[in-house]
Amino acid sequence: MAKTEDRRWSQQVTEHSNALDLEEGVFSLHDPCAIALSLKRSADASTRRKTSPFRSAMSMLNFYINRAGKNLPAEQHATLEQAKEELRQLYGKGKKN
Repeated sequence: MAKTEDRRWSQQVTEHSNALDLEEGVFSLHDPCAIALSLKRSADASTRRKTSPFRSAMSMLNFYINRAGKNLPAEQHATLEQAKEELRQLYGKGKKN
């Protein structure tokens, strides 16, 4: 059986990402705009990211949604999906088809 540390690797990435220093509790916020603004601030301020601020922020949001999977309540999942659209608008990106 895997050690506890091995099973919680995604938590380690979220907490200690080398790309973004996330504000505490960003993914538990209930306002999609607040989530998007927080991710934008983190991505814009980061000097360690390997790609554009938009891609880093969207990547971290997608990572959290995917890793939470079926354990993520439907209401919070919907909020995070809306945060994607807010993030696209903040960076002036078109809506994804």
